[in-house]
Amino acid sequence: MCIGMMKKNNKHVLKPENIKIITPYNSNVFEMQKRIPNIAIGTVDKFQGQEAPVVIYSLASSSPEDAPRGMEFLYSPNRLNVAVSRARAMFIMVGNPRIFEPDCKSPEQIKLANSFCRFIELAETK
Repeated sequence: MCIGMMKKNNKHVLKPENIKIITPYNSNVFEMQKRIPNIAIGTVDKFQGQEAPVVIYSLASSSPEDAPRGMEFLYSPNRLNVAVSRARAMFIMVGNPRIFEPDCKSPEQIKLANSFCRFIELAETK
């Protein structure tokens, strides 16, 4: 598998050490580490200051209402920014489409959901 690097358009073989998987929850980190060997997996806090060619952000929640620490934690703009900014070439967000259809009950929740909704507007979805 190859990946085109955005800045120089060079191609490199994608290796496990070129990928980081980020998730908001420690419990999800532990479950993924059991199932996905040889890939660095951790929370946003663990990867602060680190980068990788490919970052996969696993939201690990079916909907904002199901988020273990609530919408404020899951939709934190700081967490999303850190996750996105770790990627040097490709950022992949994995989650249930319901994450992008929050039932906001206050202006603060609308602000939180805005960056996620904007992301999906700009992203290539598969």
